[in-house]
Amino acid sequence: MSERFKKWEPPTFDERGMTRWNWMVQHPENLVLGKYVDIGAFTYINAKFGVEIEDYVQIGSHCSIYSISTIDGKAGKVTIKRGARIGTHSVVMPGVTIGENSIIGAFSFVNKDVPDNVLAFGIPVRVIRPLTEGEKRGVKS
Repeated sequence: MSERFKKWEPPTFDERGMTRWNWMVQHPENLVLGKYVDIGAFTYINAKFGVEIEDYVQIGSHCSIYSISTIDGKAGKVTIKRGARIGTHSVVMPGVTIGENSIIGAFSFVNKDVPDNVLAFGIPVRVIRPLTEGEKRGVKS
């Protein structure tokens, strides 16, 4: 385990859904959070219809994850699989699954499923290429 997670502890939420790390969840009772998850400041998660974030996921600051969209009425559980990494200022829409180890580039709009072990980014998101073995492990190759 990396040094940064030696003192990891699961978050607690105040009456507004805020954590001490300045990210928030609406409907925290519907959030399933794995171990060693790193979520950046000012990220917003709406878990009304369920959000599952598996172990070792990293989510950059200022991201938004929605299990419901009040604009178009879409709703559905969001799943972010083990080891996935989401770049800052990205938006994840309802019903989306982000695959194991996959990397979502900064400022992406994720409105469809992303498979395991790929680099994806854009508005809307698109798969760019498979990850290298080193990228899967989180190291440069």
